[in-house]
Amino acid sequence: MTNPKHDLLTPDNCTLLLIDHQPQMLFGVASMDRQLLKNNVVALAKSAKLFNVPTVLTSVESESFSGYLWPELLDVFPTKKSFERTSMNTWDSEDVKAEIKRIGRKKLVIAALWTEVCLAFPALEAMADGYEVYFVEDASGGTSVGAHNFAIQRIVQAGAVPLTWQQFLLEMQRDWAHKATYAGTLDIVQQHSGAYGSGVEYAKTMVHKLPSNRKVVA
Repeated sequence: MTNPKHDLLTPDNCTLLLIDHQPQMLFGVASMDRQLLKNNVVALAKSAKLFNVPTVLTSVESESFSGYLWPELLDVFPTKKSFERTSMNTWDSEDVKAEIKRIGRKKLVIAALWTEVCLAFPALEAMADGYEVYFVEDASGGTSVGAHNFAIQRIVQAGAVPLTWQQFLLEMQRDWAHKATYAGTLDIVQQHSGAYGSGVEYAKTMVHKLPSNRKVVA
């Protein structure tokens, strides 16, 4: 019997769940550089949008504590509803669970703030409910390096599968012959992949003599 977690992710077999990427939650992150974390989350969101991966946004206590979802994230999904909660655990929200059930995919990719609470709790309970959980490690952050790392150990031991945002993007693209998403994939890489993105820009403009994406202001 094959293990479904050995299957590669595709645009047609997974749902992305983005949890609590809000200002107050970002303030508390101490496990990685916060600007890098924001870059990674936005890149992950753009990747899901490019490949039409169903995406669920959820937030906690926006007006009383956490603030609204980051504007950069809302720019990616300007018309998408965010499911507002009071519980720290997204899996306590019947609305969120109903939306994921409506989408109908068993592979659930999660990124969240904070790792030790808002990622770990729903990951564990979603697996108990029969979902195959993957989590985006570099688009999630904890209140300390230890809190982040031990939470990840906990959910990996329970069966969750780790990946990074760039792995998600390239797993969606898979083949450079897929021309419909080729340019979009390279755009995301150039905007968010640091040195790799610079290398793509160099190869594009210097080696292949293609025009730069740089916008020239008159």
